[in-house]
Amino acid sequence: MKNRLFYIIMLFAINLYAQKIDFVLNTSGLLDPRAHAKIDQIGNEVKDKLGINIYLDIKGDNGISLDLPIKERIKLMKQKEQELVKNLQKPYVVLTLALDQKYTNILYTKDMAKIIDKDDILDGYVIPLLAAKDKNTLKSKVSAAVFNGYAQIGDSIAKAKHIKLVSSIGSEGKITGTIWKVFMYTLVVIGVFAYVVVIMREKKYKKEYNEQHHKEDR
Repeated sequence: MKNRLFYIIMLFAINLYAQKIDFVLNTSGLLDPRAHAKIDQIGNEVKDKLGINIYLDIKGDNGISLDLPIKERIKLMKQKEQELVKNLQKPYVVLTLALDQKYTNILYTKDMAKIIDKDDILDGYVIPLLAAKDKNTLKSKVSAAVFNGYAQIGDSIAKAKHIKLVSSIGSEGKITGTIWKVFMYTLVVIGVFAYVVVIMREKKYKKEYNEQHHKEDR
């Protein structure tokens, strides 16, 4: 009896595990296993509760040469995106990254258009972490950036469908992105201010020099 019960429990556990989906299509060795596990947790919860698939595709190099004209590169990029999504289960959202091409995008089916704010997610959650100049390894930055973006996609869908994700990271992702944005904007402002100071000093120096030179001529 005990053996039979144990067998039933094991069979149930195996079937439950088998139903879980790996929503990470490619990593190119750039995704930390802990981030990978958390992404799959979010993806499976969204899939179980709402029937929506959130995928992640990371490539170090997608094969498109940076030497090509920009129009041709965009055309080839769109072709690769169409190849990527043609076999995905609908409805879907896909966060993509081609590191060497400095390209990231979010693809989605039409029914997700009113839910996913692509520019907000990429500009607020993904790109600031990818562009950060710090001592973190490339793998750490990529992992943080794609996880940040993926989690926000999950939260956006959950909010639109009026549910709460157990796996959600809440507002942490936005806070991280905002910190980086403020930091970068601060650097720009400081740079502009320093430039203005230098220009003003040069004008003042030239004015004093000209006045002094004019006095000497007299």
